[in-house]
Amino acid sequence: MSTAPTLGHRPGNAAEIIGQVLGDGGKEHSWSVRIVAAFAVTAPPVLRRFWEAEMVDVRPVIVGVDDSDDQDGLVRYAAHQATLRVVPLHVAHAIQLPWPFGNREDKDAEARASSRRGAAVVDRFEEVARAAYPRLTVAGELPLGDPAGTLVRRSPEASLIVLGHRGAGGFPRLPLGSVSLQVATHARCPVLVTRPGAPAEHRGGPVVVGADLVHHSPKAVEFAFAEAERRATWLQVVHALHRPALLPLPASGTTGEPRMRETEDSARRLLEDRIAEHRGQYPGTAVELRLDWSRPATYLTELSETADLLVVGSRGRAGVRRLLLGTVSGEVLHTARCPVAVVGHCGALRP
Repeated sequence: MSTAPTLGHRPGNAAEIIGQVLGDGGKEHSWSVRIVAAFAVTAPPVLRRFWEAEMVDVRPVIVGVDDSDDQDGLVRYAAHQATLRVVPLHVAHAIQLPWPFGNREDKDAEARASSRRGAAVVDRFEEVARAAYPRLTVAGELPLGDPAGTLVRRSPEASLIVLGHRGAGGFPRLPLGSVSLQVATHARCPVLVTRPGAPAEHRGGPVVVGADLVHHSPKAVEFAFAEAERRATWLQVVHALHRPALLPLPASGTTGEPRMRETEDSARRLLEDRIAEHRGQYPGTAVELRLDWSRPATYLTELSETADLLVVGSRGRAGVRRLLLGTVSGEVLHTARCPVAVVGHCGALRP
């Protein structure tokens, strides 16, 4: 279960462990970075008992960062998401351990240097988050291993993972299609991918969710309703009528424009049925249904120009096809002009 440090507490025997991890006694880094670094590498029973007793049972927002200087906006955006959810923010930076070859002393020195560099990165972005949201609880994580894998493993214990569009986050400078796409495909919590230059605060547009009548994603719709409520904005439920043959059309035998109207009416009724339960759960959220005869990804990208957030589902396929993420979801991650949230096979959405 994910946990957040309780400020003001110190385990009496942790200094030696922290010193072994960071190579400097941990004194040069913030307490949250030091304790998470220590716990990530080794967790003796006494430290584990402290952790379980003193930490709060919550699901934080996790933001993945690398060592570049242009991610302040990403961190502030993630901090705002944590504030909206009233949960802590965890700043994560993956540490790659040296290859298990060569001189033991050289490997240990390299591991300590990597830990110090990673802790410094997390320290810096923690301060960015605290400066923007002083009342927000902020902690650091220094997971060991490949960036995408560490975030996917953490995802069941997070309420949201936030990443930059280029797919970084401890996390080498790779284009979308690497870390961000892997995490969005496999994570067990919603993954929000921001665009370069995205403002930390919301810009007043609607939340837009793509609704597929064939491969319906109730979790994506539920997430979109919750986001619209958090942001005090309205929700657009969108369906592109690009495959009318798959819709349960009336057996009228009509053609042309009347048939298109009947198709639209049939799709609208299906959408209303699909969102009826969510309307009841979020009675204060205004909902607009939008249908258009176009390619789904093209239509969603057009709407993203003025949207506050675009929400899409993921079928989470396995094997080589998993890289597609679902054709529409994968395409809009590349083309949307606003942040995109991918909601796949999540457990109960909380908080």
